Amino acid sequence: MKAIKDTWLIQIEITNACVFECTNCTRFVGHHKKTYFMDLETVEKAIESLEGFKGGIGIMGGEPLLHPNFYQICQLLRKKVSLEKRFLWTSGYNWKKYRSIIRKTFQENVYYNDHATPLQKHQPILIAIKDVLEDKAYMEELISKCWIQEKWSPSINPKGGFFCEVAAAMDLLFDGPGGYPLEKGWYNKTPQDFKDQIKRYCYNCGAALPYPAVSNKEGKDYSSISNYKRLEDLKSPRFLKGCVKLVDRKYTTKEIKEFAKDWQPWNYLGEEKRKSYYFLYGPFWGFIVKVSKNIRKKIKKIKNKHKNETCINL
Repeated sequence: MKAIKDTWLIQIEITNACVFECTNCTRFVGHHKKTYFMDLETVEKAIESLEGFKGGIGIMGGEPLLHPNFYQICQLLRKKVSLEKRFLWTSGYNWKKYRSIIRKTFQENVYYNDHATPLQKHQPILIAIKDVLEDKAYMEELISKCWIQEKWSPSINPKGGFFCEVAAAMDLLFDGPGGYPLEKGWYNKTPQDFKDQIKRYCYNCGAALPYPAVSNKEGKDYSSISNYKRLEDLKSPRFLKGCVKLVDRKYTTKEIKEFAKDWQPWNYLGEEKRKSYYFLYGPFWGFIVKVSKNIRKKIKKIKNKHKNETCINL
């Protein structure tokens, strides 16, 4: 696993509210009885805790443009974070309202996923690897090479800092003990330092498990028995609506390795050549951003670290 400081980006999850309720969402949208909007004091503290971090700082949700103080959050970023390090994930909601401040704050560093295509599919995060895989040694190997930890980001939510964005979402959903205090330099933790979070979340998660992705059209979150019971105890709204499908079986190492042959969980559209990002100079945004050559070089340097990777579902 990567040390947190070596990841290309750390997300600040300013809300778990969303205009969509996608199947197998990595933020478990639809399972929360109550959504949150991170207060400005916590946002500022989160930004300041990342002072010295060499990667990017992302603003994500849920749908971040639902946040009632999104404008002020942008102002904080412009004040405290250099342009090439500011990133935004959005489905385009409230675009007209915030277009100007987004241009000033993020310029071309916007990842856009409108969730409109019926091809979208996602890895079933709620299938706990400990429930379905019998081979313990193979389980440890898979967890140590988890694609989310390797390709994507640690996260900050109102409960603190986490080595993995899914770990952060899982702690929030299931009322875990919280993340690391948002002190300056908390991101310097190595895999040895965040073993407590690995033990707490990775074995209850399905991200590292090669398993066929599930189409949004199916409308069911796949869950193994332990998380199924937790959702039931939680009285999750999606669970109560019958939107959770129980996967109650064990898989052999041979079966999982067969799944792994053509497994690309990061390829959420099933199109190898499709880029996951639409920058602000693209057709959707309707204008061309002019950025200095120096800034463009810095942006390119950060983005080269994750070339050909795809977006996590908002």
